[in-house]
Amino acid sequence: MTLQKSTPGGGTGPLDAPDGSGTLGEALWRAADRLRGSVDSADYQELVLGVFLLRCLSDAFDRRRAELTRELAADGVSEDRFGGFLDHPGAYTSARVLWVPEAARWEWITSHTESGNLPAVLDGAMAALMRENASLEGALPRVFHAGLDARSLAGLVRVVDEMPPAEFRDRPTGDVLAEVYAFFLDRFARAGVRYGGEFVTPRSVARLMVELLEPHQGRVYDPACGAAGMLVEAARFVEDRRGTAHLDDLALHGEETDERTWRLAKMNLAVHGVGGDLGVRWGDTLAEDRNPGLQADFVMSAPPLGVSDRARNESDPRWRYGVPPGDDPGYAWLQHALAKLGPYGTAGIVLAEGSLRARSGDGIRRAMLEDDVVACVVALPPHLFRTTRIPSCLWILTKDKGRRGPVDRRGPVDRRGEILFVDAREAGTLVGGRTERVLTETDITRITGTYHAWRGTLSARAEQAPYRDEPGFCASVGLEAVRRHKYELTPSRYVSRARAGLATQDDRRGELQALTRNLDVLFD
Repeated sequence: MTLQKSTPGGGTGPLDAPDGSGTLGEALWRAADRLRGSVDSADYQELVLGVFLLRCLSDAFDRRRAELTRELAADGVSEDRFGGFLDHPGAYTSARVLWVPEAARWEWITSHTESGNLPAVLDGAMAALMRENASLEGALPRVFHAGLDARSLAGLVRVVDEMPPAEFRDRPTGDVLAEVYAFFLDRFARAGVRYGGEFVTPRSVARLMVELLEPHQGRVYDPACGAAGMLVEAARFVEDRRGTAHLDDLALHGEETDERTWRLAKMNLAVHGVGGDLGVRWGDTLAEDRNPGLQADFVMSAPPLGVSDRARNESDPRWRYGVPPGDDPGYAWLQHALAKLGPYGTAGIVLAEGSLRARSGDGIRRAMLEDDVVACVVALPPHLFRTTRIPSCLWILTKDKGRRGPVDRRGPVDRRGEILFVDAREAGTLVGGRTERVLTETDITRITGTYHAWRGTLSARAEQAPYRDEPGFCASVGLEAVRRHKYELTPSRYVSRARAGLATQDDRRGELQALTRNLDVLFD
């Protein structure tokens, strides 16, 4: 299956209907939503995505089976011997396709739409898939018997069975199915199915993270993976840059606290034909180090913003720079990421903007800066996340800012003792009734190009793009200047004004920042 090159904002794109009537995803969403009735939102999410999963996996299986049949015929194998090859699971898993037993194949499921036994058939299909594929163990929903009535469930199966419509038949069915699955996952996130935090990282944020870190090969780890969107984006990056054959050069690891979201993550990886280790069950990453021996080349994550946490275990070896405050998990995520990095690894963590100056983390932030593990700080625009209005930022951490390390990540520029500040608060464009902001392709290219030029990565050298400070946008600053500002890392403190005409606007920003700092003092 070819991973979809989705648009950064997740809005218009390959799913647009040719007649301009909207998108295929929107049409299917409306059709499926009419069937919901009084089913609980969380259960309905699993029902719908579970049916999509069965169709996606079955379609990939059927295409592989047809490919094998053609290969056997071309090799002169007699038809009476086809069965021994076609029914061997290894012939599918070797091509990154899951083995689908007969009880889970789409043809078997659609043959029961007229019977009252469809809920049991769907539950049986999920059980059969988990029994035959260890990667799906415990991940698939078995709630059909307690969800929609058989008639509504049959209607949902028919909606999925009619995909793709005629105007999309020029594209591989599996690609369209995977894209619709991603669309539905995004829509459930917009509907606030999971209360208290995002489980789908906005596409433009995931794309920015992956383009910054450039995980061509190695071990990628997301300690708060949600529905595994960041991991899928990393696999998409490798396929786009190096081809499908190199997907095995990437080892994906993830952890998730919420049980339902952990199941969605496993389903999402399966739909996209991506292998990954999400652990045998969900669990609290900050409360317990569930991968103590992991040494990742890349750590990338967007943990839920503004979620308070519990007291920390003071003896936890991850807290090298100080025990994180219980009411602010930001410094716990940063230190956890550093603990999981290999000696030449790089991490990107999205946190609340307040982490750049939080008084409760002053000591930890100072220790990290003095140890020279902070490479870059990006101030992100507001409204990137749907469930919170908290301003956000992106920290890039590394244990090696010099010229050592693997050749593909070694830079000709020694950046020890320096930090790159990027003020991207004005980036992005508003979508969805002007309530959500997404980063455009131009925004992502500008931010990532600036970082790669500063670091001197292979991609920047190929473009022959030298780094330069850009007034109003970016500045490379020595540690001594950060010390003078008492280790506060707000980019606007270090990025000079673009031109005199912006002085009034910048002064107002300074006043707001001063007020915010005063409020922080009062709250502390």
